[in-house]
Amino acid sequence: MALLNDLLNLNLSDHTEKIIAEYIWIGGSGMDMRSKARTISKPVSSPSELPKWNYDGSSTGQAPGEDSEVIIYPQAIFKDPFRGGNNILVMCDCYTPQGEPIPTNKRHNAAKIFSNPEVAAEEPWYGIEQEYTLLQKDVNWPLGWPVGGFPGPQGPYYCAAGADKAFGRDIVDAHYKACLYAGINISGINGEVMPGQWEFQVGPSVGIAAADQVWVARYILERITEKAGVVLSFDPKPIMGDWNGAGAHTNYSTKSMREEGGYEIIKKAIEKLGLRHKEHIAAYGEGNERRLTGRHETADINTFKWGVANRGASIRVGRDTEKEGKGYFEDRRPASNMDPYVVTSMIAETTLLWKPT
Repeated sequence: MALLNDLLNLNLSDHTEKIIAEYIWIGGSGMDMRSKARTISKPVSSPSELPKWNYDGSSTGQAPGEDSEVIIYPQAIFKDPFRGGNNILVMCDCYTPQGEPIPTNKRHNAAKIFSNPEVAAEEPWYGIEQEYTLLQKDVNWPLGWPVGGFPGPQGPYYCAAGADKAFGRDIVDAHYKACLYAGINISGINGEVMPGQWEFQVGPSVGIAAADQVWVARYILERITEKAGVVLSFDPKPIMGDWNGAGAHTNYSTKSMREEGGYEIIKKAIEKLGLRHKEHIAAYGEGNERRLTGRHETADINTFKWGVANRGASIRVGRDTEKEGKGYFEDRRPASNMDPYVVTSMIAETTLLWKPT
């Protein structure tokens, strides 16, 4: 085992200019992350320096067996916290051999929205609060819970310390440091209300970079939980009953919102989001109806309401934003399994491009 670890920790840069690039893409379910590695002749600083690649889409539910080749385009690069050195993680999106985005490629449309001059001029910032649940591998039951049973009621676990209250902190801290190493703008972590549930935050990040970073942060977390023998769940309501669900609250601001008079711009943006509530809910994650019940710090899925410092609202505005007359707001509707490409671009499209009729 010591020899295996020695080999895994070899520093390639002492012996070769070649690097390993781990190409990452999103599979057929829209949530499964796939990856494979290739050797690149020298270190790179931009995804444009990397070759396109391909994979068997019939094995990921993204292409038929008789025409299975899917092409992956490198879009963003990060330092590889697992291999170290000059090795990299590469976030990709997926195309047919003819250059058309495949149906599960949500990045392509998001990039079009974020490159629209009206959107780019507003420099949209995002801060995404990604909640998740750690499960015991063989029983798919939350980490720290008695198998087949339940812990004490919620209350003692949120942001808590102690062996009887915080379960999986080593995974959480390893992920935090790995994301910082990778160059992801991770801004914090905390234990959540339900035991075995945690959250990390990415941002503020601009435009499509926010979604790239959330996806790669998810991938890194998948790899760490794999090593730890723990199952990672993004289910928005992993345990039914009197237990909090898991969301991906999305904080948002534009240049106009961050400047003097921005609060009026925020209120107009929220009004537009309310008019498209059903469309947003439909795109905000599978199974979200199990989470958005009007209980456990949520608004009912069929109701749109906003408020200052109200965690039971669809949209929450912070006290500081109200006081200063400028700032940001939080969309509390997205589920933990949302696609950040879809959610971030849809918020930008609704607030900046959509014109109510």
